[in-house]
Formats: sequence, structure tokens, C-alpha cells
Amino acid sequence: MKKLLSLTFLFILAAQAFAKGPKNQYVSIKTAYGQCIIRLYNETPKHRDNFIKLTKQGFYNGTLFHRVIQNFMIQGGDPDSKKAKPGQELGNGDVGYTVPAEFKDSLFHKRGVLAAARDDNPAKASSGCQFYITEGKRFTDGKLDTLEQTRLKGRKIPSWQRDWYKSVGGVPHLDQNYTVYGEVISGIDMVDRIAAVKKDAHDRPLEDVPMTVELLNKKSCKALDKILGLD
Repeated sequence: MKKLLSLTFLFILAAQAFAKGPKNQYVSIKTAYGQCIIRLYNETPKHRDNFIKLTKQGFYNGTLFHRVIQNFMIQGGDPDSKKAKPGQELGNGDVGYTVPAEFKDSLFHKRGVLAAARDDNPAKASSGCQFYITEGKRFTDGKLDTLEQTRLKGRKIPSWQRDWYKSVGGVPHLDQNYTVYGEVISGIDMVDRIAAVKKDAHDRPLEDVPMTVELLNKKSCKALDKILGLD
């Protein structure tokens, strides 16, 4: 009887382990310039959950990457962009709420991160819908030193982050000012292509770049967790 109970208990544990969902949520962003896959950070749950909610609603589908700056970032998620006329200035659309800032020392603006846009507010609260993906550029130690003394007002960039900014690139002056809540794990070339398109005086692409944003299913998320060593 005891042996039977032990085997039953083991089967229950095994079933529970198999039934556990993925540890991370991944999303795909598709455009005419390709597709990228983004892992949403669990360290920023408010931003993660808000992005998941809007994606489930289909909110982002048909919105544009309305502001693109090469070697910096591409920005999208403005609901007004869905029916925008050519040449119309965009970037002021919202969903009527903000998301509290979630700054983490471990999360920084390396190349390929997903981060929240915002207006100028003392709490640095994020837009409820607009986001950007960094393209960035590489920095030298000298340029990072200058950045610390000027735009960062004396804040020191940790050495391990310096290594990223020198080898991979990013946008260090945005750190601790805008919430980073995900990163591209595949398809960064889509960002590069969009960042390079021709644009107008407001940095809006001359030809619209609409997007489709979808949540990956649990099976795909678990597979990516395993590939990335995050399971």
C-alpha cells in the first residue's frame, strides 16, 4: 500500500511539473520589414501585464511605427496612428491611463530592448500604450565618460553595462528615465530596417509601417524558455 501511494504521489508531481506553464511570455511583432520576437520581463510586472492585456485586445494591430530615428529607436503604439493621414504628426494618442515607472538596475537600454514611451512628468510614469524598441549605437569609454558628466549628471554606468554599450550598443542616456520591460530575442534586423526608412521632419516614415502584435502560445513560450536556458 505504501509503495502504491508513493508511486501515485510521484505521478502527481510529474503531472504537475508537466502542466506548469512557461516562465516567460513572448510576443511577435510583424511588419512589412520582417518579424521580431520579444521576451517580456517578469521584473516589470505592471508593464508586462499591460502589454499582454492590450495585445490580447488586438489594440496594436494596425498601429504604426510612427517615429523612427536611426541609431536610436523606433516608436509605435499610438492609437491615433491607425487612421492617420499622410504627414499627420503623431505621438499624442493614449489610452487614458499611465503605468507607474518600474526602474531596475539590472534592466538597461542595450540594443534591442522594449521600453515604454512617456510624456514629461515628475513620476516618470509610462504611457499606457506607446512603446519603443532601441536600435542604439556602440560607445567608446571616452564617450561614456562624457555622457556620465553631462546627460547622466554624474551617475556612473556599471562596468558590466559599459561592456554591453561598447560591444553591442544601446542608448545609455535613457537609463533610469524610461522603463525597460522586454527585449528582442530574434529578428533585430527588422528594427534596423525600419530605423533606416525615409522619413519626414517629424521622424514619421514617408510610407506607413503598420504592425501586427501577437502573443505566442504556451508551447512556443516553453520552447523558447528552454532554448534561452530560462526554463
